Amino acid sequence: MKPKRSLSQNFLTAPSVVLNMINAAELTPEMVVLEIGPGHGALTGELLKTGNRVIAIEKDDALYAELKDTFASELTTGGLTLLHADALDVTPESLGLQTRSFALIANIPFNITGLLIRQWLTARPQPQSVVLLVQKEVGQRICSRAGKESILSLSVKAYGQPSYICTVRAGSFFPRPKVDCAVIAITNISRNHFTNPKHEKRYFELVKAGFSSKRKQLKGNLAPVGITEEALMSGGIDPQARAETLSLEAWLCLSQITSH
Repeated sequence: MKPKRSLSQNFLTAPSVVLNMINAAELTPEMVVLEIGPGHGALTGELLKTGNRVIAIEKDDALYAELKDTFASELTTGGLTLLHADALDVTPESLGLQTRSFALIANIPFNITGLLIRQWLTARPQPQSVVLLVQKEVGQRICSRAGKESILSLSVKAYGQPSYICTVRAGSFFPRPKVDCAVIAITNISRNHFTNPKHEKRYFELVKAGFSSKRKQLKGNLAPVGITEEALMSGGIDPQARAETLSLEAWLCLSQITSH
């Protein structure tokens, strides 16, 4: 079938990358595997070989019908559950999943990468691990080293530990995307960094404000959300610093002391 640009469809054709993704998820026998955007089922078929129960979510009508035929046996035995839905409308609660009882593995559409990551990391039942195929630049940004943070990297690191698994060349997909991609894994997922819901909410409020103007110093970007120079200095933060230079720990500290 002809890939649909409206759904950002780029189908993975490299078996070695599929195996890298599965290995990075660190699956245990009792875990459920949630796959978003199974496409023609290249990853789905290998996931089923692990013996883990698989829940696959496919939005495309034609692909959903194809998958029903391809995996008719697995659907009958219960090894595979296939949902015809938009992944952005699905929650772990609606699937009956419990915290750290499942892994999320997906070759997700590039245009909803940030939305999906935020949706599943902030869900109340959080996954044990998340393995994603994303644009290489996005993967590098998420796994950034200290001193070059972004809203995306800080949003991920607040809940888990991201790792850059491998680079995936554009030729590993059909149709061929304009850029190379990367497999990233997010493990050790929890809410342990936050003392309470107010702290969690304040953290994202401050990070968003801090990056509202990249050229501005923190004291200017954070003033509208009630952060004074004194508050910054009390947290050991230079008011003239820029948001990208602040560590996760600094943002957590600042959000905690100002969330009451």
